[in-house]
Amino acid sequence: MSLAVPAPHAIIEAVAEDGARFRVRRHGVLRGPRLLISHGNGFAVDGYFNFWSRFLGAFDVVAFDMRSHGENPRAEPAHHDYAHMTRDLDAICCAVSEEFGPKPAAGLFHSMSAQCAMLQALAGNSEFAALVLFDPPNVPRPGHAVRVKMAEYEHKLAHWARHRRTRFDDPLALANDYASTRSGQRWAAGTAELMARAVLQPDPAGGWALACPKELEASMYLQGIPLGLWPKSRQFAMPIKLIGADPDTPYPAATGLSNRALAAEGGFDYVAIPGTSHLLQLEEPAACADAALEFLGAMGFR
Repeated sequence: MSLAVPAPHAIIEAVAEDGARFRVRRHGVLRGPRLLISHGNGFAVDGYFNFWSRFLGAFDVVAFDMRSHGENPRAEPAHHDYAHMTRDLDAICCAVSEEFGPKPAAGLFHSMSAQCAMLQALAGNSEFAALVLFDPPNVPRPGHAVRVKMAEYEHKLAHWARHRRTRFDDPLALANDYASTRSGQRWAAGTAELMARAVLQPDPAGGWALACPKELEASMYLQGIPLGLWPKSRQFAMPIKLIGADPDTPYPAATGLSNRALAAEGGFDYVAIPGTSHLLQLEEPAACADAALEFLGAMGFR
C-alpha cells in the first residue's frame, strides 16, 4: 500500500537562535483548533501520517521535523542536544503564531519531541494550551525500579543507531528494513514506506542518505539517561495527557513501564495503548488518535 502526504496549504521557515532552519508545514482545516505535531529520535513527522491524517478533517495541523531530521537542512552537530531542541520549539511556535496568526494550540509529540515539550514547559516558555505526549522515554532517578531497564534500553538503541545502514539506492530498501523489525511488522499499512521516504534525503553522491546522521541519533539516546526528567503534573501550567506503550505485554517496552510509573508518581492523566511498543503511533494510529481526541475534546479543542 502506497500512501502520500498531501501538499500543505502553506510552508514557512522557522529559524532557531543558532541559525538552524525548520520547514514547517500547515495542513487541515485552517479555521480549526491548532495542533503542532512532531516525532521521535531518528524519525520524521511525515512518517507518522497514518496517525496525524486523522486530525485533518477538523484541525489546523502544523507538522514539523526536529533539527537535522526529515526535510530540514543539517544543523550544527555540536548543538544536537536537548537544550537546543527545546529552544527550537520556542522559535517554531513563535514563527507559527507570526505567520499563521495567534490562537490556542495543543502539542502532540512523540518520544524525543515529547521530552522537549516537557522541558520547554518546565522552563516556563511554553504557550501550549494542552500537551499530548506519546511515550516520552524519561529515565527515572538512580535507585528507581525502572532505572536500569530504561538505561539498558537507551544504550541498546544507541548501539543500534551507531551501526545502522546510512545510504540506500532506493527508499524502498529502508522500508523493507523497517518492515522486518519486530515493531515494523505491526506498523499500519503503508507506514514503512512513508517513514523511509520521510527520513531520507537525496545524496549528492547518488542514492539516498539518512537526514539525521547516525552519530547524532545515537547521541540523543544517551543524552536521555542523565536528563533527570521525572516531573510532577503540578509543575506544568497546562493539562498533559501521557499516552504510553503497553506495560502489560509479555515483553513490554521499557518506556511502557517508565510511563506507567511516571504517571502514577507524577499524577498525570494517562492511558496505555494495548499491544503496542514505543512506536505506538505507527502500530496503532487509530487508537492513538482516538485517545488524543478524547483528551482534546475534554480540553475544549473540538
